[in-house]
Amino acid sequence: MNNKLFTIGIEEEFMIIDPVSRELVSHMHEVVEGGKTILNEQVKAEMHKAVVEVGTNICHDVKEARKEVTHLRSIISNIARNQNCLIGAAGAHPFSRWQDALITELPRYHEIVNEMQDAARSNLIFGLHVHVGIDSRETGVQIMNGVRYLLPHIFALSTNSPFWLGRKTGFKSYRSKVFDKFPRTGIPENFNSASEFDEYIALLVKTGCIDNGKKIWWDLRLHPVFSTLEFRICDVPMRVDETIALAAVMQAVVAKQYKLMQQNLSFRNYKRALINENKWRAARYGIEGKMIDFGKEMEVPFVFLGEELINFVDDVVDDLNSREEVNYLRTIMERGTGADRQLKVFDETQDLKHVVDYIVAETNVGLN
Repeated sequence: MNNKLFTIGIEEEFMIIDPVSRELVSHMHEVVEGGKTILNEQVKAEMHKAVVEVGTNICHDVKEARKEVTHLRSIISNIARNQNCLIGAAGAHPFSRWQDALITELPRYHEIVNEMQDAARSNLIFGLHVHVGIDSRETGVQIMNGVRYLLPHIFALSTNSPFWLGRKTGFKSYRSKVFDKFPRTGIPENFNSASEFDEYIALLVKTGCIDNGKKIWWDLRLHPVFSTLEFRICDVPMRVDETIALAAVMQAVVAKQYKLMQQNLSFRNYKRALINENKWRAARYGIEGKMIDFGKEMEVPFVFLGEELINFVDDVVDDLNSREEVNYLRTIMERGTGADRQLKVFDETQDLKHVVDYIVAETNVGLN
């Protein structure tokens, strides 16, 4: 297998936090401009001024990706401190109000707010996006069809947003519920070919629904510009180790699907409606609940499905040099996801400011 095919690019969105109030602050401009001095286009503004996004260069394996993610987090964390701010990695801030957040002064974002209204204004959430390199759009569509089934399993391992507007939501990922208000989100449809997918995009553009393919915000998409499959379903995790483990398993499931295709084997395609049942369970319960094994037509505790996921990619991880990183998923299942750990801190302290302090501390673990 050609492991140079499955390159990795990782984008992380961070909260900018006031160290005294622990609330979000709209210091994006200072942090982004400071970051661009060092990182050029690897740091970007987002729609809300309390969000800063950083993205790696193209990495050839997860070892290289780890170095880049660690470096980027370190730079942004140091720049934020110089502006008397902190960065934090969680899918949503535990108590800051989206109603108080400022929108970035760029035409693109004002167009989105004008169209989406409060769905956009309230979209003060933080995700992890991982690009995995593919050899062609046709291959990409076929891999996307198969990988869709595993999206809820990967998502459950990333859940990191149990609080919203100062409330314990009862969800492990409330971020996903906030983003559901946008159109063209969620689990993608099954497409028979790249041409069918392109015809879908063309129809939406022709009818004025979108002006370009970047406004397809599915949990997994064939990227409209790059030769990648982009995973968009995950909350941004607190620790670098978690980000790298999730990126590693995303890369591995793409490589495994590719390997099956090369052997003229197929992975059964399931209907979007069925996959959505597992996505809802992942958002609600994270790794502590049960999901449906639709092959067996029964509920199964997530820990068994998580182990199955690790075993599913076992024959490709050595070629990808990612066995250690994929195995870290077991650590996540043992320690709990970010959501589980946030809830534990709150249960012990009954103070959401302590939760924010924990998020900040975990975000900085292992940085330079």
